[in-house]
Amino acid sequence: MKDAFLLVYRNLKERKARAALTGLGIAIGIGAVIALTSLGYGMQESITGQLSEMADVIIVMPGRMSLETGYLELGSFDERDLRDVERISGVKEAAGMLGGMQEVEYRGDKIMINIVGTEPREMSTVFGEVVKLEEGRWLKENDHRTCEIGHRVAWDYFDDEIGQNDRLTINGSKFRVVGVLEEQGGFRSNVDSEIYVTKQDAVDIFQTRDISKIFVRLWDIEDAERIADEIEERIDENHKLDDFTSAMTMGSAIKALEDVLGILQVFLLAIGSISLVVASMGIMNTTLMAVMERTHEIGVMKAIGAKNRNILFLFLTEAGLVSVVGGVAGCLLGVAAAKGISFGIGARFGVEIAAIVKPEVLLAGVAVALVVGVLSGFYPARKASKMSPVEAVRYE
Repeated sequence: MKDAFLLVYRNLKERKARAALTGLGIAIGIGAVIALTSLGYGMQESITGQLSEMADVIIVMPGRMSLETGYLELGSFDERDLRDVERISGVKEAAGMLGGMQEVEYRGDKIMINIVGTEPREMSTVFGEVVKLEEGRWLKENDHRTCEIGHRVAWDYFDDEIGQNDRLTINGSKFRVVGVLEEQGGFRSNVDSEIYVTKQDAVDIFQTRDISKIFVRLWDIEDAERIADEIEERIDENHKLDDFTSAMTMGSAIKALEDVLGILQVFLLAIGSISLVVASMGIMNTTLMAVMERTHEIGVMKAIGAKNRNILFLFLTEAGLVSVVGGVAGCLLGVAAAKGISFGIGARFGVEIAAIVKPEVLLAGVAVALVVGVLSGFYPARKASKMSPVEAVRYE
């Protein structure tokens, strides 16, 4: 056994460049899989973590959400719907929101931005304890023509930055900025891109009292599914329509997102596996070349007593060693790539997606590299072990 490993080491040392390039092929394949898997776990934790902070919330919309068509709006709610929701057992509080895109002007720049109107006392129902102010104050009940703006509205949308007490023009009316919200990102990134006004100001802007969305907070999150079903039933009955209302609990949203992210991870792994297939071809090619170059040496070893299994073990060990070294290098490369991509996404888009590297993924990466190497080297190794000693010795 010791002699076999020494012989493998000597052969690899004599062909350093070839062994390094073969190992690099494995390293790139394993690195791609590790990086994509780590980013997939980070994306999943980032999204589900934010949704878990809103576990006691049900979002009620007048429409249907599906993977095929996206969100299909079917109308709007009214005050009767809101009152009926508030009366459901287990509901702590409910907030109706008016919303829609409007042209916003600031120092000559005009941009379409989503305007959201709700009662100031209901802001905690919508935001909970998660959303904080970066500067200024919250809206008050007696405010008129005032607004709070998201982080991107303040810093990115216009040529000039917007701060507290600056004035915006919304649908022809001047509004004073009283507060700027902290950057949210991730699942709550819509908050960064919206402007919030009082419900009365929203009625003046949209010229309607129709409610576009209802936020519901619960006393007990264990009742979420029951309450969601009851909300859909009551509002559908109010509007004499089936499937008019979509009440989404955070639990169902997390499950739906986990399903989507699971499919995405499989897709990313499939892409990364292409590199492994290419690397396996490289290992097979390298081992075949080694067999051809060392045909005479194989003949000599068999002539002095080496058995078929000894030759097979020798070449499989060589392929396996190159693969394991490549696998370890690939794990290091994958971790570095995942961290780099995570940093790049954060710097470029302002979205925090941590690269979560799990020990079992790294171990699986090395194991996969070893298996790929051994399987790819099996055919050339078996071919070497079946050589006739006489023919091999005479080979030039």
